Amino acid sequence: MAHSFGPVHDHTADAGDTVVEAATAVAGGSHGEPIRVLVVDDHALFRRGLEIVLAQEEDIQVVGEAGDGAEAVDKAADLLPDIVLMDVRMPRRGGIEACTSIKEVAPSAKIIMLTISDEEADLYDAIKAGATGYLLKEISTDEVATAIRAVADGQSQISPSMASKLLTEFKSMIQRTDERRLVPAPRLTDRELEVLKLVATGMNNRDIAKQLFISENTVKNHVRNILEKLQLHSRMEAVVYAMREKILEIR
Repeated sequence: MAHSFGPVHDHTADAGDTVVEAATAVAGGSHGEPIRVLVVDDHALFRRGLEIVLAQEEDIQVVGEAGDGAEAVDKAADLLPDIVLMDVRMPRRGGIEACTSIKEVAPSAKIIMLTISDEEADLYDAIKAGATGYLLKEISTDEVATAIRAVADGQSQISPSMASKLLTEFKSMIQRTDERRLVPAPRLTDRELEVLKLVATGMNNRDIAKQLFISENTVKNHVRNILEKLQLHSRMEAVVYAMREKILEIR
């Protein structure tokens, strides 16, 4: 009987339909060794629950745990796990911010975000930072194990509701782009262009502020002005706009 983290939702079964695509993944590591997993979450009870459940999987071994992103980077450097299963929002250092550092200290590690956050911006930022999977905590524990095997086997995993949101967002962007084709593009100030380029590289407001030697509130104001001028609704749209208008070339 599958255990479930958090309350049962009507669409949990749908989540299984997508995650279960990973069923073709080869169990265990490339040489038949267990998939080594580092569990990162600020809730000790949740970490313990994951460890208990994953301990039942012969081809998966939890080799360590961490309570925040900073500790996760240190543990990843020491343990060199195959998979890092990590929450998005944690004290001291969040999961998305830790992704880049983990990829630096443990390049072969693959990161799956396991979170309650269904914000499109978090999904996009996580992928930009190097995450290979983004799953909501509403999925069953059986699906967590399946997703771990799939990502270890080179696949990407995104919860169906998040994938659906991305598709809807991009369809809306295409429609709005078509509607604006005949309208001259609004002119951004030099500073706004600087901020837009840094947003498009995946930087958060704090890092942009440090880069440009301005306050974080000033960055927020610039981002808000950019979105208003360009009639965009999210940072994700701003990135797509920057690439389309060749403000930033991502190679």
